[in-house]
Amino acid sequence: MAHGPAIRREVLFQLTDLARAMRTYIDQRAREHGMTRAQWGALMRLERQEGMTQAELAESLEVQPISLARLIDRLCDQRLMERRPHPSDRRANRLYLTASGRARLIQLVPLGREISAHVLASFSEEESSRLLETLLRIKSNIRKADAAARRHASGVRHAG
Repeated sequence: MAHGPAIRREVLFQLTDLARAMRTYIDQRAREHGMTRAQWGALMRLERQEGMTQAELAESLEVQPISLARLIDRLCDQRLMERRPHPSDRRANRLYLTASGRARLIQLVPLGREISAHVLASFSEEESSRLLETLLRIKSNIRKADAAARRHASGVRHAG
């Protein structure tokens, strides 16, 4: 087993590989139900906070707004989501699920449970809980490091 910096590099490699494998697996399973992982994720995020603007949804999904625009167009064309005018900003729209969008999410609940059951099959509830805590700590570390790098980059640009 690797030690010190080597084990940390291996952890990062495995996390990156795991993320890719998860995206591929979930995309494959979502396609069996006529949806992409990205579409499913956008609908799920919107269900949690309806009325978001496209920019807010893009930020919450950590994607570029232009990429999300095409995805939202497709979801609106499929009548799973709708744009409504923003009450105070004529340039923006708020996003809402349609009845069909809610129904599609309900149809996907068993798939989500099945994916979770398969991916975490060998984990107890306690192990899953500890894993979640660990992953959230890693995510927090990444966000802190990113914020520090952005502050540094901003300071370097302004100093020159």
